[in-house]
Amino acid sequence: MTLMPSAALNAASRDRLGRPLRDLRISVTDRCNFRCVYCMPKEKFGADHQFLERKALLSFEEITRLARLFTQLGIEKIRLTGGEPLVRRGIEQLIGMLASIPGLDLTLTTNGSLLARKATVLRAAGLKRVTVSLDSLDDAVFKAMNDVDFPVAKVIEGIDAAAAAGLTPIKVNMVVKRGVNEHSILPMAKFFRERGHILRFIEYMDVGVTNGWRMDDVVSAREIVDIVSREMPLEPADPNYTGEVAERWRYSDGPGEIGVIASVTQAFCRDCTRARISTEGQLYTCLFATSGHDLRALLRGGASDEAILARIGGVWGARDDRYSEIRGQQTQPLKKIEMSYIGG
Repeated sequence: MTLMPSAALNAASRDRLGRPLRDLRISVTDRCNFRCVYCMPKEKFGADHQFLERKALLSFEEITRLARLFTQLGIEKIRLTGGEPLVRRGIEQLIGMLASIPGLDLTLTTNGSLLARKATVLRAAGLKRVTVSLDSLDDAVFKAMNDVDFPVAKVIEGIDAAAAAGLTPIKVNMVVKRGVNEHSILPMAKFFRERGHILRFIEYMDVGVTNGWRMDDVVSAREIVDIVSREMPLEPADPNYTGEVAERWRYSDGPGEIGVIASVTQAFCRDCTRARISTEGQLYTCLFATSGHDLRALLRGGASDEAILARIGGVWGARDDRYSEIRGQQTQPLKKIEMSYIGG
């Protein structure tokens, strides 16, 4: 294997705004067993929706090769996403392959529906921890949001199984949409504080074009913190690392914390260190991207490691994305990549 000189690697791993490449999110499938209204609304992803053919997906070997190359450019953490990553057949095999990469922090985001049955095998394969999406403890609200009549209790069962398997610390993501689940903010905060898990509230974002996003539907980070703090006082906590997406708040009267991901009202583009690879091998430099860069063609066309590294480095070096900072300056809607395709 031919490697790029260290100086070239260091130069390639910073973009035009000086941001390093540290985090990689890999979507392993475009399929999901939920039809969440903010991600894969049923009217757009119905029974007749054409998902990618299996041969179009990156193989586990291709994903692992890319992961190894990305670590040479500075990647320290890989998060597996989807779609719902646990519906990808043999996902534990991929986890085992990725876990063999020295020094890599390997995590996974899931809707929790299959976690109870898979937690132990995922941990045994080398997965370190999980993030679980759950938008309410109220069954009626949660079922309305996932739109497949899936109950809260099954997700909690998965979270408990993950904790028992040692996939910790567990983080729980709640997307907050005005008029739908903002009344669930405080009950969720209380419940997961008692369980010892970190709850992260996410402002409803304009990812893709199918979820009907409106600014009026956004419950701001400030509002969320105020709602929790009125009953359980909060104080700001320092970030764990530069580029952390969640603003941390700890409880003033004892243990526990929450996080708030405020991509809409408090843009954090200036510290963004994340790249994303879609299910069929497109490299994206922003969650709100309109186009990607084909790595699959290089993988399947016999390109050397050096050539692939040069391509990745060139893409990252040219990166100047800061969509959340300039959102209000857009004069016409952009055709952004869907979250179900690129991962969260």
